Amino acid sequence: MFIEAITPLFQRDLQRLRTETEAFPDAASLWRTSGTITNSGGTLCLHLCGNLQHFIGAVLGNSGYIRDRAAEFNERNIPVADLIAEIDRTSAAVLPVLARLTDADLEVPYPINVFEKEMSSAQFLLHLQGHLNYHLGQINYLRRMA
Repeated sequence: MFIEAITPLFQRDLQRLRTETEAFPDAASLWRTSGTITNSGGTLCLHLCGNLQHFIGAVLGNSGYIRDRAAEFNERNIPVADLIAEIDRTSAAVLPVLARLTDADLEVPYPINVFEKEMSSAQFLLHLQGHLNYHLGQINYLRRMA
């Protein structure tokens, strides 16, 4: 039941990430920061893709993806088409893994102790969904400010 509830949320929000990224008025505004806002929409997009490909694709799905978290926050001026391709790769890495998870898989501890506290895989997936939404809201705000 849990996986049937959370999978459409990941699918919906990855599509929203794609839509928001495409909706920036121009490539420059996607990478713009201002004042104390240090992460651009493009940076947050890269971060979300790396986060999900790592924690779902690699850790739960054994995809072999190697995360470069520093690059997520340091890369700049990547073309919109390349960001869209990365979002599509993320969807292709995440959604099949979610489809394979069983109730038993969700009850066991998540393989990595991320927050110095053991969590079930279901709890960690809830965290990842919240994280995706948090940054998606920031991207939406940055786009509307552009």
